This record gives sequence, C-alpha cells and structure tokens, in this order.
Amino acid sequence: MEKKLDNWGYPVGIVDGKVTLRTRQALCAWRETAGLPVSRGRLTTGDVRSVLLAKKRPVPTRPSGIYVNKTCQMLYQVVNKTYRRIVWVSTGTPEHETPNRTGKVWRKWAGPHESSLYDDAYMYDSIYFLKDRPGIALHGSRANSLIKTYPASHSCIRVMRPQIHRIFRETKIGTRVSVYGKY
Repeated sequence: MEKKLDNWGYPVGIVDGKVTLRTRQALCAWRETAGLPVSRGRLTTGDVRSVLLAKKRPVPTRPSGIYVNKTCQMLYQVVNKTYRRIVWVSTGTPEHETPNRTGKVWRKWAGPHESSLYDDAYMYDSIYFLKDRPGIALHGSRANSLIKTYPASHSCIRVMRPQIHRIFRETKIGTRVSVYGKY
C-alpha cells in the first residue's frame, strides 16, 4: 500500500511497511482525494482495500489552484484537472492558527528573506496569498526538519524544499489558494 501511494505521488516517507505519522498523512490525503471520509485515523482494512484495488490515481474535481488541508497537513497543487504535486506542510499552531479561507496570490518573493515578525526566522520562495497583517504565505524554511506532521508555524504554511521552489516557479500571481480543515 505504501509503495502504491508513493508511486502515485502521495509522500509516505520511507516505504518500509511501517505505518508512520508520514504514512498517515499520505493516507489522509488518499482518503480525501478518493472521496472517503477524511481523517488522520488508524489504517483500516477498508483503507488498504481502497488503495490496492484502485486502478488509477484519483482525478481532482476542483479548479486549478493550491489547496491546503489542515486535517492532513498536506498541500495539493492542482493544474488542469491533475494533481501536479501532493506535499507535506505545517500550518500554524493553535496560538498562531492559519485561517481557513481562500485567497489569491498577490506577491511572490524569491529566495530567502527574514520574517518581519520573528527574528532569525527565514522564509524561502514565499508565495503570499492572504493580506492579513503582515501577510500569510506558503514558504520554505531554513531546514526541512521544521515541516512537522502537525501544525508548527507562525500562521504561514511551511513547505518542504525543493517542493516550494518548484511550486514557486509554477505559480502565477492571481492563483487561487484555499486553506480548510481542522487538525
């Protein structure tokens, strides 16, 4: 099951037959994209069956854009009715929650820059989509180890590098970004 999910672009971490927190993230994303009840719950025989019996990767029903599911802590990049990319993210902690809203990319900042709010917090390839003060963005972090399996950021959405670099290159100003769900 892990191998099939990983081959279809659902990142599971190491394919080793162990159900880790990263495997659960991938399974949560599979549940959502396959039209099953979304949860980070335990692996069930129904889950295994749904993955193993599937003949092809699910096709998105949403328009092109970026979708962040806070329940799964996953990002879906949808382009022309295809999941171009499914990646791990960390959204905001309960004290700095990322709001559930839809916005449009209004600013992109290539390379690294320091946060205007937090000293020594570097953001890479930032894609700003909400104009809350000072703005909420998708961005890479100094280290991939900062992208946890749970909400761990200060309102923005942390994305693994080099995925954020690819998403940054492919995302135009005006692209729709939707954040939804509850961890």
